[in-house]
Amino acid sequence: MNNPENSKIPEEIASEVLEVASRMYSEANNSYSLETLQQAGKEVSIPPEFIEKAIQEVREKHQIEEQKGLESKKQQKVFTRIAIAVAGFLIFWSILIYNSIASHKQNVNASWAQVENQMQRRADLIPNLVAVTNAQAKQEKEIIQLLIQSRESYLQANSIPEKIAASTQISTVIQQLNQYATTNPQLQSSQTFSNLQYELAGTENRIATERQRYNQAVQRYNQSLQTFPNILISSLFNFQEQPYFQAEDKTVPKVNIQ
Repeated sequence: MNNPENSKIPEEIASEVLEVASRMYSEANNSYSLETLQQAGKEVSIPPEFIEKAIQEVREKHQIEEQKGLESKKQQKVFTRIAIAVAGFLIFWSILIYNSIASHKQNVNASWAQVENQMQRRADLIPNLVAVTNAQAKQEKEIIQLLIQSRESYLQANSIPEKIAASTQISTVIQQLNQYATTNPQLQSSQTFSNLQYELAGTENRIATERQRYNQAVQRYNQSLQTFPNILISSLFNFQEQPYFQAEDKTVPKVNIQ
């Protein structure tokens, strides 16, 4: 026989024992045999065959619900794969557009570099031009000063718009100097001055050619920024429109040629 003392449950585990016992009892009563259900049906006058049909119907219902759950999980997997594919496509598409815009921007930079090379070459000729002009026409200090100032403006320019403005000033002053030279026999007879005029004329022609190429590159680049969907990528990565090289300047004072 069991010792009554050993059958006592300690107080500290009594609540836990009751909880486990309650769960076990509940699990034991959550399932019923067919005979039990049929016996319960007899008590409420339900024929056994209806009990069997009801069991079959309930089982089929649960199977359908389970199948729907599996299909829902499959659909979620499909949707997830589609979302990943779409995200990958968008990333790839964004990279293509970014590379296209960046390529246009690189073409603009390369074209501008060619323009700048020619403008720098012209600026390098100005000191010699000033020296010759100063030696042959000492009375024309104004046009010489404009040559010096326009060159300094170009050398001090940092941005593309500043360089364009300074370069246009140089072109305007050189045009005025050429007009003045036609009225000055001393300059006309100077071989050094003639050689400088020839070099400057060639440089101006090359600047005009490179300026046209630059403006074409800027046009392609600026247009690429405005088209959809490029505008989304250009805004996201802060691509800015580039200025055209407009060869027009009204800031250089006109020198009176006598």
